[in-house]
Amino acid sequence: MMLIKIGGGERIDLQSTIADLAGLETPLIIVHGANLLRDRLAERLGMHKTVLTSVSGYSSVFSDDDAIDAILMSYAGLRNKRIVELCQRHGIDAVGLTGLDGRLVQGERNKGIRVREGGKTLIRRDLSGKPREVNTGLLGLLLDNGYCPVLTIPIADEKGFAINSENDDIVAQIAAQMELDTVIQLIEAPGFLDDPDDESSLVARMSLAELQQREARVEGRIKRKLLSLTRLCRDGKTRIIIADGRVANPVSSALDGAGTHIA
Repeated sequence: MMLIKIGGGERIDLQSTIADLAGLETPLIIVHGANLLRDRLAERLGMHKTVLTSVSGYSSVFSDDDAIDAILMSYAGLRNKRIVELCQRHGIDAVGLTGLDGRLVQGERNKGIRVREGGKTLIRRDLSGKPREVNTGLLGLLLDNGYCPVLTIPIADEKGFAINSENDDIVAQIAAQMELDTVIQLIEAPGFLDDPDDESSLVARMSLAELQQREARVEGRIKRKLLSLTRLCRDGKTRIIIADGRVANPVSSALDGAGTHIA
């Protein structure tokens, strides 16, 4: 079984990605982002985006009611259904879902984010949390009957409220609770880069130890992504590839050796 995580950037080639997936003969789960679409939609609606950086160096979007509305419109709405539409056009019988549907992804609301503001340490609480459990019965029901789940945020908290979460963390939970052979993450770069501004600095192979070392040295959103990748790698059973989602046949190319392969 394979999971494809499709990034939410503007240059991801969705048409080529879905056409490429149509040629695979393995059960598929798609998890997708929509960060650029969310930001553009929020701007058009006059919603202000706030990014918080915790005292430990992790960055995340502050999720209030407006932010959840923007997620529902962009991630769960437009992006999800356009991907489902592409899948149907290419013969993939896709079902679009959020973690909220059927409590597909059950989360735990964050107790608060410790941040430094005005020289003080404050606790900022919002509508965000971490995935703790995946409804494997529902996923299995879809997969066993030939459907391709297309999954995105929001997820459900303990009381059924919609909350924001990191798709990377959701992927790690699915990998831990489902028997995944391969996880391919499609991004707007050839793979993991030593220098984010130099596409020739591709790291073709990376060990878990190196991944942990890199996570300890950086800050911001990349730190959170590397932490999620570390969690994803720990069982040692799933092949993980970070590959270029801008190219033709991105999935086939990744399986043939392109991108960054983490072992």
